Amino acid sequence: MRHRLPILSYAFLLMATTISNAPARTYTTTFPLIENPISEKNNWINGKTAGLDWANIRTTKGFAFGTESGGGGYDDSTALVAGNWGPDQIAEATVHTLNQNDNLYEEVELRLRSSLSAHSATGYEINFRCSKTGGTYVQIVRWNGPLGKFSYITTTKGPGLSDGDVVKAIIIGKVITAYINGVQVLQGTDSTYSNGSPGVGFFLQSGTGMNGDYGFTRFTATDEPKKRDPRS
Repeated sequence: MRHRLPILSYAFLLMATTISNAPARTYTTTFPLIENPISEKNNWINGKTAGLDWANIRTTKGFAFGTESGGGGYDDSTALVAGNWGPDQIAEATVHTLNQNDNLYEEVELRLRSSLSAHSATGYEINFRCSKTGGTYVQIVRWNGPLGKFSYITTTKGPGLSDGDVVKAIIIGKVITAYINGVQVLQGTDSTYSNGSPGVGFFLQSGTGMNGDYGFTRFTATDEPKKRDPRS
């Protein structure tokens, strides 16, 4: 049996319609400031500052990179875009990489539906190794909260990264897809997290002092990607 809506519900429906038709939120930066950690007028939340157990991200003019020591552990350099974001998200960045060395693990990372608080980091990390050899990989990883607690959703070998490549990650519903230069390279599914922020990260292992060899020169994030072509 259907129930008649009370008169007040009509106003609620109008408000809900207005919210659902709101334009997608977008944040784009070419990292124009010199900051340690990155802030851009309080638009970023950092791994060490907010999460305590992870590393911050810093910038020079036109370049964002990590501050992780590289001596071991999974305290990735991490920063998330502050504010409220819709659950379906795109994160995209232009890669800068030089002096590639397969004795090191240098990763650039995109974050989706992520959050940071004291001793807790959650969300999805899509990482790409900065290499062009047989040791390259792309991975979709779920961060589970405490330092070092993460789960691999899916991974693939190759195709590798060169300076100037564009990496992209999209989450729609429970489907997460990774791209390099507009070509899909990996896809996985996970329904653990339904909200959070997009962001960036960097990982360094088996070496120190190489943080400036890889990072991002541009970053953009948006929500409501259902209306957008992921190949664009």
